[in-house]
Amino acid sequence: MGCFPCSGDPSIKKRERKRIQANNQYKRDDQPKPRPDALKASEHKVVKKEESEDANQSKTRMDGDCSSVSRDGEADGIKINGVNKARAFKFNELVAATENFKAEYFLGEGGFGKVYKGRLADTGQIVAIKKLNPDGCQGNREFIVEVLTLSMADHPNLVKLIGYCVEGHQRVLVYEYMPLGSLEDHLHDPWPDKKRLDWNTRMKIAAGAARGLEYLHDKMKPPVIYRDLKGSNILLGEGYHPKLSDFGLAKVGPLGDKTHVSTRVMGTYGYCAPDYAMTGQLTFKSDIYSFGVVLLEIITGRKAIDNTKSAAEQNLVAWARPLFKDRKKFHQMADPVLEGHYPVRGLYQALAIAAMCVQEQPNMRPLIADIVTALNYLASQKYDPEAQPPQGSRRNSSKKSRSIDETKNPINVDGHDRTSPED
Repeated sequence: MGCFPCSGDPSIKKRERKRIQANNQYKRDDQPKPRPDALKASEHKVVKKEESEDANQSKTRMDGDCSSVSRDGEADGIKINGVNKARAFKFNELVAATENFKAEYFLGEGGFGKVYKGRLADTGQIVAIKKLNPDGCQGNREFIVEVLTLSMADHPNLVKLIGYCVEGHQRVLVYEYMPLGSLEDHLHDPWPDKKRLDWNTRMKIAAGAARGLEYLHDKMKPPVIYRDLKGSNILLGEGYHPKLSDFGLAKVGPLGDKTHVSTRVMGTYGYCAPDYAMTGQLTFKSDIYSFGVVLLEIITGRKAIDNTKSAAEQNLVAWARPLFKDRKKFHQMADPVLEGHYPVRGLYQALAIAAMCVQEQPNMRPLIADIVTALNYLASQKYDPEAQPPQGSRRNSSKKSRSIDETKNPINVDGHDRTSPED
């Protein structure tokens, strides 16, 4: 079951070697060794305690070319040598843009802090303004990583950083505004005046998100592991154009002849690869697992972790794994909201991709380039719901016609005795 070769294919190994050779020019000496601290898991975050000396740093310096930014605000700037020149805002400019962070402009809240819609006074541009919560899960370190990553990135499937504010204790990020919210909103908390995502739109979003991840893994220099891929971090613009956002947990990937980065375990429960959660060894395949979970959410409409369901169905991957083994049960995995309006072959292929991504052994998961190829193809195969009846009605009609035929002839078309009706 698969749409592309497994990781043992010689061409894939050749591609891996090329990436290693290309990265030999970059050096990294700040990889902390993993510690056997107990893994802490909450409903939202999976976190492994980091070395105390690192946690107590008064100043933070991250990968890339930036000046230190102290927690007490002594240095009020970030020096960036990247692709995109992020603008340094004064805090009072952002206060004015949001009318003092007015409740009516509130868009949402994540580990970093609250996000507000705003309008820049000098340009009139509508933006999303994310204000650091000092008591939140993420802090100064994640702020710097986010600024650096997005300043060095330039891709249509990554959210654009407009600017930032480092003033006193204030840490604020300013992004392009994504009017359709997040993928999570549409799958699990749809707006009253918005229709649910159809099959074509779901495949478009999946393919776009994969292209954004491919850019991070294969085209950024140095390459970056996202580490927090999930539905709430995939934002949607006009036409449901997807963009990856929230890069506070991003990490420079293994370079040279290294196979992994040893680091504290951080991510979102339900999306975090089991191998990474257990060992603290972060690889590009850690992101592939997370992408597989997101793809399953897109296909099934289920949450990665849903405590409202029975014990056997709370974890999406655990629920899906037995169903992956029987093609006759694939239709049970399609989101009921689709009401049967999906292509059977497309469903099978999308589930095959997801199944490979969430394999427990990381070396068995595909490369992101192969995922992009497969999903680009699926997204190009437009499904026309008017051209054929929904899959549920087709199965019922098929069963009815077979039952009539079976009364006349108990032999099926393959010439074998029928011992049980087809599903």
